[in-house]
Amino acid sequence: MQWETVIGLEVHVQLATRSKIFSGASTAFGAEPNTQACAVDLGLPGVLPVLNEAAVAMAVKFGLAIHAEIPEVSVFDRKNYFYPDLPKGYQTSQMYQPIVGAGEVEITLEDGSTKTIRVHHAHLEEDAGKSLHEDFHGMTGVDLNRAGTPLLEIVSEPDMRSAKEAAAYLKAIHSIVTYLGISDGNMAEGSMRCDVNVSVRPMGQETLGTRAEIKNVNSFRFVERAIAYEVERQIELLEEGGKVVQETRLFDPERDETRSMRTKEEANDYRYFPCPDLLPVVLDKAYIDHLRDNLPELPADKRTRFENELGLSAYDASVLSATREMADYFEEVKDVCGDAKQAANWVQGELSGALNRENLSIDNSPVSARQLGELVARVIDDTINGKAAKQVFQALWNGQGASADAIIEAQGLKQVTDTGAIEAMIDQVISDSPAQVAQYRDAEPDKRGKMIGYFVGQVMKASRGTANPQQVNQLLKEKLDALC
Repeated sequence: MQWETVIGLEVHVQLATRSKIFSGASTAFGAEPNTQACAVDLGLPGVLPVLNEAAVAMAVKFGLAIHAEIPEVSVFDRKNYFYPDLPKGYQTSQMYQPIVGAGEVEITLEDGSTKTIRVHHAHLEEDAGKSLHEDFHGMTGVDLNRAGTPLLEIVSEPDMRSAKEAAAYLKAIHSIVTYLGISDGNMAEGSMRCDVNVSVRPMGQETLGTRAEIKNVNSFRFVERAIAYEVERQIELLEEGGKVVQETRLFDPERDETRSMRTKEEANDYRYFPCPDLLPVVLDKAYIDHLRDNLPELPADKRTRFENELGLSAYDASVLSATREMADYFEEVKDVCGDAKQAANWVQGELSGALNRENLSIDNSPVSARQLGELVARVIDDTINGKAAKQVFQALWNGQGASADAIIEAQGLKQVTDTGAIEAMIDQVISDSPAQVAQYRDAEPDKRGKMIGYFVGQVMKASRGTANPQQVNQLLKEKLDALC
């Protein structure tokens, strides 16, 4: 039987506020356990929450970026459950009237085509604390520093049909929230994670299959691997005559498998009701328009500009606009060197290769955008050739000079473009290579092009790689052909 995979994601984005969503406690990462949890976060008697306006603004910005409906009124609800890392006994969330309504996100697939994924809604909520199991020898520790951290939960429709599409959607969300500056998107620190809802159904069937929810997956690669395993598990179970149970599962990246965690709760299990301590959030048109007018250029708009105004290919534009850091770096290189295509080639080629080898992000690059732009400019104006440019780049990477010009001068890499000097080297090479000259002269005209490489190599060796290769080729051909 042919099976179709159906996937929906619930993406949890930690908002980049300095304090928590309902208290003044810090949200800074890395503090000692339980040093950033105040009386409000702990749910002590007599305390009242106060909504952080910055979190509201960030949620609305996201809604505007995905062309979503922004309701005039949104309401906070209490989601009731008991767990050690939830000291209040409930989580303040938004169930019935979320702050962001239906929207859409466009994803780019591997073949270059695009697909629109619908967003059902996005809502604000507070994070819970964290249970720690590894350091307590049979006991569990609880760190409440994360309790009350503002989250935006983005709930998609079940529109994805493969692990690749799900990863592309997650990357698109990551790109949007980081471009907006509403989250750092650091998945290793828990700033962005997702719950993956997976089901399968016979190809052509309209009714959705029973889904399993894989909780708290925290990398693009793990999302793909978790879905691949879960799809295979469900298909195998169904083909053996079994039934898929609606449940919550965890992904174990070491074993590359999902494991059952608990049966899936329904909404009524949480006894949602409006939070009595928080008033409804009312947004007027002027507030929303102000946020809309101050949105930055978003990934899709930047990609389009790179294609239409800078003349980049669709692929180059997509790669260079994928993250805000990459786009900003590329644009500075382009502004310094004055050539978008050359800038794109160097950023995606030499720079990205070096970053990947050292496992560095572009904002930690040892070569600044200005340094790279100045280097590319020296290639464009023929100060150095391509081989020398790679030497200069490596020297910049290793911190051997403050600028391309300084390295070119110190290492004597300036390209020889003086025709007289090049001709003198060519004459010497021809004089020292009588056998090769004879072979060239005796060869058929259509075969001489391949034979000229020997002479080019000798001239470049004599010039220590500084001769202009185009001039060398042209002058050599003229002089050798004159001997035929």
